Amino acid sequence: MEACPGGGQWLDAHYDPVACVNTFSSCVALADLSGDGENRLVVGDVGGSGGMKLKVFGGTALLSDSSLLDLPAGLAAFFMDLHEPRIPAVAVASGPSVYVYKNLRPYFKFTLPGSEVNVLEQDVWQQVREGHIDHVTLKEMLESIRKQADVPLSVRSLHFLSLDAAATDEFVQLHKQQPIRRQTVITCIATLKKSTADEDGVSCLVIGTESSDVYILDPEAFIILSKMSLPDAPSMMDVTGQFDVEFRITVACRNGNIYILRRDSDKPKYCIELSAHPVGLVRVGKNVVVGCMDESLQAFTQKGKKLWSVVLPAPVTTMASMDLPTRGFQAVLVGLANCEVHLYRDKNLLSTIKTPDAISSICFGRYGREDGTLIMTTKSGGLIVKILKRTAAFEDRDGAHGPPPAQSIRLNVPKKTKLYVDQTLRERDCGAAMHRAFQMDLSRLRLAATKAYVKALESSLTPMSSSLTEPLKMNAVVQGLGPSFKLTLNVQNTAACRPVMNLAISFLYDESLYRMRNPYMRIPLLVPGLVYPVETFVECTSDKGISDIIKVFVLHEGRSVPLLTAHINMPVSEGVTLN
Repeated sequence: MEACPGGGQWLDAHYDPVACVNTFSSCVALADLSGDGENRLVVGDVGGSGGMKLKVFGGTALLSDSSLLDLPAGLAAFFMDLHEPRIPAVAVASGPSVYVYKNLRPYFKFTLPGSEVNVLEQDVWQQVREGHIDHVTLKEMLESIRKQADVPLSVRSLHFLSLDAAATDEFVQLHKQQPIRRQTVITCIATLKKSTADEDGVSCLVIGTESSDVYILDPEAFIILSKMSLPDAPSMMDVTGQFDVEFRITVACRNGNIYILRRDSDKPKYCIELSAHPVGLVRVGKNVVVGCMDESLQAFTQKGKKLWSVVLPAPVTTMASMDLPTRGFQAVLVGLANCEVHLYRDKNLLSTIKTPDAISSICFGRYGREDGTLIMTTKSGGLIVKILKRTAAFEDRDGAHGPPPAQSIRLNVPKKTKLYVDQTLRERDCGAAMHRAFQMDLSRLRLAATKAYVKALESSLTPMSSSLTEPLKMNAVVQGLGPSFKLTLNVQNTAACRPVMNLAISFLYDESLYRMRNPYMRIPLLVPGLVYPVETFVECTSDKGISDIIKVFVLHEGRSVPLLTAHINMPVSEGVTLN
């Protein structure tokens, strides 16, 4: 089952292709549910032929199988009190509620508070209840409210709008007397230590909802300790820290961005914009590793700075962290659609595990009494258990294209030379004088640039007019080899809506070198935005093989100062035919 380098680091402990486990990484946890020192595998099964179940595995056997009322969105094991023996509870997020199990028996149910209901929607249903409007008018009014209102419609109204015309009247008669409620649902769940970082410390529940809110619940009273808002609905999250001290909640949302929430802030502190939507999110130390839909694995700091990116051979199906505190080892497990599981430490590929089917969930940790256990479920419902060898040693193999490893080696920089020391002493002793000299040179440079700019404006040498009443733009094109040249002037009125009229073009040139058919031309009315080509012909009359400049002036009739001036460097004529 393992045929790639690095796969030999694992022992095949168990494989059951017909275990009928249909779940995701967010619905899998390892916990000591009996207090005997042996961890069990807790699975929130999304159902198949057997329905939605809360399953508990021990070793290779199924120990417990309980029915769930709704589709599980996430599962977490946490300590909710300090009572002995230290047995964790299991929280299952389903729909708008969190079901808490203690000793694998239902213990408590927490339901999210209702959301705000659209006032216009309430008024419309009230009119239906009083018999003022029928179901046809109701559908038209709800359609209008859905397009214009900021507050979304309730589930009842959305269901009503999706019905066929034949079933709407029956639906209205059945539900019109019931009050309207808008209830959000849970999208992801995680745990946050309350006040201590101990492994068996009391933890709070962190819940992400479809209404783009994140709630932190008290583990004993199950009241809302904190509420934070996000720009979009969260899809997955990772939590670190303690609620009473400092914490960070890294949340991946459906808009393709990752937001970081901190203590004493009801809105995100940082935002990470991804190149594609996230599929998996894992925190490794202080960095965040994200698997994206564009078949890439990317790492960011907790402030949003990108560290590295790796191109994967197949799409990502799931991700999980691999943490071995006894060895000081942290890495990321990435399940791929090509039936492989890759192990990455930073951007280096450490191990590749071949699997008989694509992986749907990954979980690494203590299982039974074995610390390094890798548990995977496949898309077809299989269960795979592997144990890390005690003699396993992973070597970094950089599989990504990029600079060679030698580039990261520090250079042997020589010690400071006497010239460097003397220059440093000079700058320290004469720093004020050097700064004054620099500022004087900078001021002279600015003065020279300003004088040149003013001169260009006064002589109209710029390609664009500085006049506010006649904003013009002109460029010249010379065509031909000689002795006859075609000269085209492209004139454009850059005003927003005002036309320009009563303009003329005059040429100044050396009459001993050139002869021009029309040295003075009138320009028609210039409509804003259009380019007007003005054409004329220039003939070179000299056979000495020299060229000169022809000056072009754009004038307003009745004024001596030109609006635009252009200097055209004429090319050397190929040959002159004398009559």
